Amino acid sequence: MRELREVTDQTFDAEVLRAARPVLVEYWAPWCRPCRQLEPILVELANRFADRMDFVRIDTAENPIAPADQQVLHLPTVQIFADGQPVHTFRGSKPKNTMRDAIEATLGG
Repeated sequence: MRELREVTDQTFDAEVLRAARPVLVEYWAPWCRPCRQLEPILVELANRFADRMDFVRIDTAENPIAPADQQVLHLPTVQIFADGQPVHTFRGSKPKNTMRDAIEATLGG
């Protein structure tokens, strides 16, 4: 996996809220430098956990509805959803270990 799959306002419900397994969502925008810095970390985590969890991203500049529905006010924001509900939310850049630990907690170890 080289990059995270893109979701849109139109696909967010089906691909995130109604997903059969946990989903990590990165909210980003092309002008967001911290978002670009975070991306390689998320791709690395996606490569590690892709067999048990989906990893997607949504461009908030092009898709404002889903981020507003999820009350995303800052970029980057990362949310981990399980059973259609956000179970972890990270605002701003966080260390890889912090996100890895949240993923592992969501997946049950």
